[in-house]
Amino acid sequence: MKLISATDIEQLDISPLTAIQWVNEAFLMKDRCQLPAKISVHPQGNDFFTAMPCLLPDEYHRFGCKIVSRIKGNHPSLRSNLMLFDSRTGQMLALIDADWITAMRTGAVAALSVNTLAVSSAKTIAVIGLGVVGNTALRCILESRKGLPTHVRLLRYKDQADKTARLLAPPYQHDASFSIVDTIPELVDGADVVISAITDADRLLVDDTTLFKPGVLVLPIHTRGFQNCDTIFDRVFADDRSHVCNFRYFDHFRHFAELTDVLSGRDKGRTSDNERILGYNIGIGLHDVYFASRIYDLISQADRR
Repeated sequence: MKLISATDIEQLDISPLTAIQWVNEAFLMKDRCQLPAKISVHPQGNDFFTAMPCLLPDEYHRFGCKIVSRIKGNHPSLRSNLMLFDSRTGQMLALIDADWITAMRTGAVAALSVNTLAVSSAKTIAVIGLGVVGNTALRCILESRKGLPTHVRLLRYKDQADKTARLLAPPYQHDASFSIVDTIPELVDGADVVISAITDADRLLVDDTTLFKPGVLVLPIHTRGFQNCDTIFDRVFADDRSHVCNFRYFDHFRHFAELTDVLSGRDKGRTSDNERILGYNIGIGLHDVYFASRIYDLISQADRR
C-alpha cells in the first residue's frame, strides 16, 4: 500500500488544463460508474464529515472513498483523505492526502462549467470566497481562457482579494485585468459569471435578483446563499441529480439536467444568450476517485523507472 502525501502529488506538477481534461473524461463515464450519493454527519453547527464512494467502470478495476470534513476554525477549513482499492481483489492500493484533489477537481469543474454554460461573449467573472478552492477555481478558469479578454472582479475581505490579485495578475496580465469591490451588489451587478466559493452562509447573499444580468451563469460551489435563484433562473444544471433532488425548490426548477447530459449531447445546455443559468456542482466522488486513480498510476510509473 502506498501513502501518497500532498508533496508527492505537487511534485507531479499536474496542470489546470490536465485537471479540466480529467473532470471532462470522468463526467463522460459517469453513467458506467456506481456512484452512491454522498453521506454526511454533522458533529456541531455547520461542521460536517462526508463520505464519497465511487466504483469506476470495469476496465479501471478501482474503487475509492473520500472522507472530507469541514470543522470551523481549521485552516484550511476543508480537509480530506481518500482510500483507493483494487476492486478485483479488495486490496487497498493507497491512502492519499486528498486536499489537492478536492481543490483541483472542484476548480476544474468550475472552469469546465464556465466553458460549457457561459455566454460565448462572457468577459466579467465575479468571485466571492477566495480560500483554496476559490483561488484554484479562478486559476483553472484563467488558464482555460488564455487568449480571451477577461475581467476578474473580487470582493474585498480582509486581505484575501489583494493577495489573489497580486498572485494571479502577473501570470495572466496579457489576458486578464482585476478589480476589487466592497459590496456584494457591486460584485454581481452586470457580471457574466458569478462564482461563490464560501463554505458557510446562513442567509441569501444577493437579495435583489435583478442584479443578475440576462445571460449570467451563477456557480455556488458550496450551494449556499442563492436559493432565491432556484425558481426564477431559466436553467439549472448539477453534477449529480441525487445531490440536489432534495433541495427545497427542486420541483420548481424551470429546467434541470446534469452537466454530463450537456457534455454528452443529450441536453442542449445553454440555448440563448439571455438565459440565466444556475450550476450546482457540489462535488462527486467520481472525480475524486478518478483523479486518485490517475495520480496512483503516475506515481507507480515513476517508481518503476
